[in-house]
Amino acid sequence: MQFVDYEKGCGPDKLTVKSQKGLTTPLDKVKVEVRAFGINRADTLQRQGHYPAPPGESTILGLEVAGVISEVGDNVSKFNVGEAVFGLVAGGGYASEVIVNPAHLMRIPKAMAFYEAAGLAEVFLTAFQCLRTIAHIKPAEYALIHGGASGVGLAATQLCQYWGVHCAVTASSSDKLALCGQNGAEQLINYKTQAFDEVLREAWPQGVNMVLDMVGGDYLNRNLKVLKQDGLVVYLAMLAGRYADNLDMALLLGKRASIIGTTLRNRNDEYKADLIHDFSSVCLDAFSTGELQVNIDTHYEIKDIDKPHVRLENNDTQGKIVVSW
Repeated sequence: MQFVDYEKGCGPDKLTVKSQKGLTTPLDKVKVEVRAFGINRADTLQRQGHYPAPPGESTILGLEVAGVISEVGDNVSKFNVGEAVFGLVAGGGYASEVIVNPAHLMRIPKAMAFYEAAGLAEVFLTAFQCLRTIAHIKPAEYALIHGGASGVGLAATQLCQYWGVHCAVTASSSDKLALCGQNGAEQLINYKTQAFDEVLREAWPQGVNMVLDMVGGDYLNRNLKVLKQDGLVVYLAMLAGRYADNLDMALLLGKRASIIGTTLRNRNDEYKADLIHDFSSVCLDAFSTGELQVNIDTHYEIKDIDKPHVRLENNDTQGKIVVSW
């Protein structure tokens, strides 16, 4: 087996490909020959020493893979050797083979390339979790999505359009906002030149039902200002810093607002299995019809593994970065 190795806290130029003995397949798991894997911000944080793998999981980077099943445990009946699949792993995705819980895999939609499937699971499942499982967003409601040109942001925007939800996004450039518009966003806000709360209060004075925020920092009170009563702010990252500004309790109470933080990687196996089942039932067919699609920023070969982390850390992406073996 080949895998991408790193030293804790090292620069991305230190990422190297190494080899080790192949993996043994447990009775209740499957082995996947990885053809491509997705790059996520969580990987850069783990490399820097800020986001360790959950206890008992592989310390190799990587949270999503696409490939072909090469071995099936004796207790597994859902998949067969030779099937093309993609899905989540709690670690170990930057490798040429990986052991996976079969409940965390999905069959690759018809005509989808491995590299596209490698960029589907993490962003769409995260967006699906935030919008549907947590916020219960409904058709004709309103959502604000920060980081609109990120992988999760674009996935959430597409899901809003797919479900008939009005969607506003923030991003840092006209190019990124144009991509958000192509994915279904109705309100496009450049956060470097516009105050999103002022823009939205004028455009949608009734407010939004939910805010999906991966920025954090000083956005908290501004999010509350654009929220409807009984609205929800869902936090899934903290790109602007760990600490928020002073919470306006009067605003929070007056809006009867809820603030929820969520992650996906450290959820238990049952939660992930249920999420994947729900997503597969509701959304997976839409990738075959073209109603939903994976936004790939760049498709790298393994020889260029040193480049993707730099791109993410410089906020220089629009959609997903994926790597093929």
